[in-house]
Amino acid sequence: MKNYTIEQSAFAHFFTASTASAPLWLIIRLYLGYAWLMAGWDKVMNPVWFGTGAGAALQGFINGAVGKTVCAATVSVCHPDVQMWYASFLQSAVLPHVTLWSNAVAVGEVLVGLGLIVGLFTGIAAFFGFFMNLNFLLAGTVSVNPILLVLALPLMLAHRVTGYWGLDRYARPFLRRKFSPRRTF
Repeated sequence: MKNYTIEQSAFAHFFTASTASAPLWLIIRLYLGYAWLMAGWDKVMNPVWFGTGAGAALQGFINGAVGKTVCAATVSVCHPDVQMWYASFLQSAVLPHVTLWSNAVAVGEVLVGLGLIVGLFTGIAAFFGFFMNLNFLLAGTVSVNPILLVLALPLMLAHRVTGYWGLDRYARPFLRRKFSPRRTF
């Protein structure tokens, strides 16, 4: 069997594999983590998102998103803010279980924020932050979502080094030792 080596450019290596880029990733991680933690904390503390009246805010959000599927009569070519397939998903999968989804969004935002701030499972936390941002954008909400989405992408790509100045520095080697297959000769 032949082995092939593909060289990585110095630029890509610096950002995705070199621990010298860890201070940059720390700044991005802390910014993203703080944004997610604060958004989630506000939801967890708000009874219309989490707790007794959970689901009320999300139901209003979904109804607003579904309302963005129509275009004005004066427009000749219609490009609605929310596509019909996504509105259909919201109506058929999210609305019937709105309390569950509301709690999941609130807790998920807090967990993404904490994961990014402490640097534990940063690639996974960035992925779930990216996924939530994508869903918010598909639902027609802009706000800071494009910025958070764009910042989550490089965190996912550089997952090997983004948590170097965090708990990943210790957790990754431990998990590798714990779960790697043992060779017996």
